[in-house]
Amino acid sequence: MSNPSLLILPGDGIGPEVMTEVKRIIDWFGAKRDLAFDVEEDLVGGCAYDKHGTPLHDDTMAKALQVDAVLLGAVGGPKYDNLDFSVKPERGLLRLRKEMDLFSNLRPAQCFDALADFSSLKKDIVAGLDIMIVRELTSGVYFGEPRGIFEEGNERVGINTQRYTESEIDRVARSAFELARRRNNKVCSMEKANVMESGILWREVVQKVRDTDYPDVELTHMYADNGAMQLVRAPKQFDVIVTDNLFGDILSDCAAMLTGSLGMLPSASLGAPNADGRPKALYEPVHGSAPDIAGQGKANPIACILSFAMALRYSFDQGEEAARLEAAVEKVLADGVRTADLLGEEGVTPVSTTGMGDAILAALDASL
Repeated sequence: MSNPSLLILPGDGIGPEVMTEVKRIIDWFGAKRDLAFDVEEDLVGGCAYDKHGTPLHDDTMAKALQVDAVLLGAVGGPKYDNLDFSVKPERGLLRLRKEMDLFSNLRPAQCFDALADFSSLKKDIVAGLDIMIVRELTSGVYFGEPRGIFEEGNERVGINTQRYTESEIDRVARSAFELARRRNNKVCSMEKANVMESGILWREVVQKVRDTDYPDVELTHMYADNGAMQLVRAPKQFDVIVTDNLFGDILSDCAAMLTGSLGMLPSASLGAPNADGRPKALYEPVHGSAPDIAGQGKANPIACILSFAMALRYSFDQGEEAARLEAAVEKVLADGVRTADLLGEEGVTPVSTTGMGDAILAALDASL
């Protein structure tokens, strides 16, 4: 049997730096755990535009559709701000999500004990936090038609259309319920059914899916604006949150900052199961390309490393090895190893991006 396949797309800014540490972790699993991957590397985002005149070459897209999973670093930067919208670096990422049909975006917000003081909220509110936001990723207001800027009378009008079909809601709801069964069996669905017809349909379909096929899972409904308030008031009341594309974008960033640093948070974007039962999948850190620190060795690679841990769990059925990697990260943090974004204690010298990778590899070695 051939090894599982990975396509690595480091992207722009700090993407190549953090992905270098992930590649070292991948090599460790091949050497120490007999878990080898066939890895290919390519371009996405601004670097792809520089070489090909497009943020995602057709050949790269074809590779992404063939591999078992894609790992992406980050895209974008001020260099590309004045490009036409159609060729901005972010369009490469959106094309990957759309053509791979990655409709379910998993955004965990976990607060490691060693970092509880880094949150802007009180420690007792965030300590032990472990929630998962499931965001619908390929429909809704970001993709609905009509859209654009039009002339209307003597002024311009910007139009974006919020559109959801029953089947689009159904499949992301099932993704959330399946995930909840592997966690604490609780789902909170968030929308704006009080003012949006798409929200009414969303609530009806999610409830029907639960009642028909997941009666064992506790389901609650909440308006998304109240959800944002509850995330900063009492976030540990939640386990799995499922919501649409727009609200998921906003709520997951809100939840991310509960943990203290965007540099800590991974994500997974999953599609429908293939013939082998595994979904098409793309894994990426939540943070951006951080061009202000690119090339300086200051970037925190943990979010990208934890994204690979999610790949181990959701694409390769290696939950035990994913837990091994997550435990290594937790140990390093408990030991006080910090990159510059995690500094809080007086007199602590930050390690470099490579230094954090070294520490995590040492912790993995110690786990054997």
